[in-house]
Amino acid sequence: MRVGLGSDIHKLVEGRKLVLAGVVVPSEKGELAHSDGDVIYHAIGDAVLGALALGDLGKFFPDNDPTYKDMDSSIILGNIVSKMKEMGYKLNNLDVSVTLERPKIRNYIDEMRANIAKVFGAEVERVSVKAGTNEGLDALGQGLAVKADCIVSLKKEEK
Repeated sequence: MRVGLGSDIHKLVEGRKLVLAGVVVPSEKGELAHSDGDVIYHAIGDAVLGALALGDLGKFFPDNDPTYKDMDSSIILGNIVSKMKEMGYKLNNLDVSVTLERPKIRNYIDEMRANIAKVFGAEVERVSVKAGTNEGLDALGQGLAVKADCIVSLKKEEK
């Protein structure tokens, strides 16, 4: 069994899409990032890399490499999941907490969970996504940023 922790935060700006676990959420602002800025997929990817002791997202997907400019983060996470499977692991479960003042994302959580499960080739019951605000405090609470934190549990595949 392996456990990893991941986190990602992005500034919110006008003129960008708000992408969370592959879902484009209607919003006046979206993530400022080199890729599509999907903080959920990035936090999950970082957690999986951490569980496997492989380093962090930037090691494999540097933000100065034009290859990853505006890339769909499901491709990034899919690459990490492939590494996980090559090492003989599968998803036991994961839990993601998203901090976003607005818009409210409750109505999109089931789709997000399904998207995450699909990337892992796992049952949706192994995936938890929760949403909260920062109660008006700091950049998150002022609606200037979005953050995701993830903990993941991996288990060795039985042969």
